[in-house]
Amino acid sequence: MPLICARVCVCVSVCVYGLHTDLLPASGGEELTRGFLQEVVNILLGYICKSSQRGSKVLDFHHPHQLKEGLEGFSMDLPDLPETLEQILVDCRDTLKYGVNTGHPRFFNQLSSGLDVIGVAGEWLTSTANTNMFTYEVSPVFILMEEVLLRKMQSIVGWSDDEGDGIFCPGGTISNLYSILVARYHFYPEVKTKGMGALPRLALFTSEDVCEISLILVKPKEGKMIPAELESCIVTAEAKGLVPFYVNATAGTTVYGAFDPLSAIADICHRHTLWMHVDAAWGGGLLMSDRHSMKLQGIERAWSVTWNPHKMMGVPLQCSVILIKKRGLLQECNELGAEYLFQTDKPYDVRYDTGDKSIQCGRHVDVFKFWLMWKAKGSEGFGSQVDKCLENAEYLYDQLQRRKDFELVLKTKPEHSNVCFWYIPPSLRGLPPGPDRDTRLHQVAPRIKGRMMEKGSVLIGYQPLGTRVNFFRCVFSNPATQQEDIDFLMDEIARLGNDL
Repeated sequence: MPLICARVCVCVSVCVYGLHTDLLPASGGEELTRGFLQEVVNILLGYICKSSQRGSKVLDFHHPHQLKEGLEGFSMDLPDLPETLEQILVDCRDTLKYGVNTGHPRFFNQLSSGLDVIGVAGEWLTSTANTNMFTYEVSPVFILMEEVLLRKMQSIVGWSDDEGDGIFCPGGTISNLYSILVARYHFYPEVKTKGMGALPRLALFTSEDVCEISLILVKPKEGKMIPAELESCIVTAEAKGLVPFYVNATAGTTVYGAFDPLSAIADICHRHTLWMHVDAAWGGGLLMSDRHSMKLQGIERAWSVTWNPHKMMGVPLQCSVILIKKRGLLQECNELGAEYLFQTDKPYDVRYDTGDKSIQCGRHVDVFKFWLMWKAKGSEGFGSQVDKCLENAEYLYDQLQRRKDFELVLKTKPEHSNVCFWYIPPSLRGLPPGPDRDTRLHQVAPRIKGRMMEKGSVLIGYQPLGTRVNFFRCVFSNPATQQEDIDFLMDEIARLGNDL
């Protein structure tokens, strides 16, 4: 790989003169098109190579007003007249230059990170194909790939061969929305023709740590839903005249990386005849690991599952899946039978026209990059990747325990690749616990983050949660990250915050 990168990064640029109207399908436009696209490839390959160089910046930060005003000829204003292909290439370079390098081994800011070369190749091909995922007639190969991937994921969850349905969605929130819509339709199919006014007042349940909307929130402990609290909330809701129908359990919470006790929650759902959904958007990737899959024990009893391969499995954004245990229910819930798309007298098996399972019409092809990565890595490769990320989390946890300038938010060993901690500057180390210390500590993480962004050497997120003041959350999903990067992270935070 280094040899390839070195060769690519010193490519001699091809002179590209002209306008977009000179490119294919213009007559005689093949040579210019080839030269233009080769230049685009050179830009992308240079960026990919630089992503793995630890001396490069994670970001070259500028404030919104600076980017809007223009930097070194980079303007976001839209012209009335076409600009040259040369300028278009400059815009491509500048867009990458002023963005955030999420593939950098020292980018710890989000659950989605890394830059998988096979996945990138899959995204390039997907864009070239430029088709839609609603009917087999316009997307035959991708429709079948989606079926193969869904069946494989359903099997890994633990469902039998005669169970399971699903669809790829634009993110975990939409996947979770599908689960609610399908659950409501399952218990009250009349909602589709009579609307919500014909239904009783329904109650949904989820953990306080994963939801901030008007649902019934169940008290958690260190990020995990407490089964006894769930049972109590269900009984209380029924006493208020509400009709419980749906429980959202979480496998891998966003902040703590906690796993709800799925088997105990499944028992409660079974007793009360409730739809059990597992939001495994972040934690689903652990199912690929022989070492860590037992943390999702009980997920096979779920009636639906959200799983985001663009998180722990490193598939380029976006790639999210909703899995529904009862086959056919997804289509029954969402189908409208638009006759301009879903004719029943087509010359092939129209069951492969999967678009009527979706609440969308146009649906991006998110399957090919994932399918291609699975072909390249195999199931074992994904498992090894997950194991490495969790090993990195354990390493950070162990190092933080040994240092006096850091304090762990949770004293227990991390279940996932999330590690939450405070940096304690020298000025606060002698202060006793209390409101004064909390007020001052609350300001530390944001100030360090500001300095970090200006320097651009590393990036990590922070947040408060409940009664806990702002703390750093480090998450590992990039297999390029090594222990030296983790050591750098701790030392850089200490350097940036020592005088606070």
